[in-house]
Amino acid sequence: MTKKSTETDDLDAEKKPTLVAPAPKVGLFARLRTYFLTGIVVTAPIAITIYLTYVFVSFVDANVTPLVPVKYNPETYLPFSIPGLGVFIAVFVLVLIGFLTANYLGRALLVFGERIVGRMPIVRSIYNALKQIMETVLAQSSTSFRDVVLLEYPRKGIWAVAFVTSTAKGEVNAKKDEDMISIFMPTTPNPTSGFLLFVPKSDLQYLNMTVEEGVKLVISAGMIWPEDLPAKKEDTPVDRID
Repeated sequence: MTKKSTETDDLDAEKKPTLVAPAPKVGLFARLRTYFLTGIVVTAPIAITIYLTYVFVSFVDANVTPLVPVKYNPETYLPFSIPGLGVFIAVFVLVLIGFLTANYLGRALLVFGERIVGRMPIVRSIYNALKQIMETVLAQSSTSFRDVVLLEYPRKGIWAVAFVTSTAKGEVNAKKDEDMISIFMPTTPNPTSGFLLFVPKSDLQYLNMTVEEGVKLVISAGMIWPEDLPAKKEDTPVDRID
């Protein structure tokens, strides 16, 4: 066989189309199942949000609206009820209380009330605990969660996501040679429950993700990662605990 005929055969072989196995056909049941699951993923968050909002508004309306005197209640003069009236009244009352508390007379009344509560043995403990929690969560001066960290838990080689709350102080820190950091390790998918742990700073690995990204990671059970989230704003970073 000559060299020319060999080259011709090679060219013919290259021109021949490569046979590709056809993609397997998806059955009707499988497609319906995919559409059904996609519909759940799309509608479930919206439906749950609407339902929880409706339950909250209905609960507040049912407990706040009856407290309004009949002659001042708009529903007395209307042939229909006003959804969200109780929520509006509750927000207005809270804003009014905050405004009154900000002035001298309001602060004096608050101090007087706290003195009365301070003389009640059981009520005093409950009030002080709730006050500290609310001040920590809602006060503007509170740092709340400061950083997202990794901690080896529940055993060596397994890592859990946690949030730094503050530097341990008082007797907790005095009993240890190394500075202790107080962290909150939430549970999945409910981040409102978890464990308060006091850990040496050297045992923590600080992450660059924001607290919001860390919370979403915990709630989604690891299905939503920072790469899937919008880029965080270039805000002034919170100083890490040293």
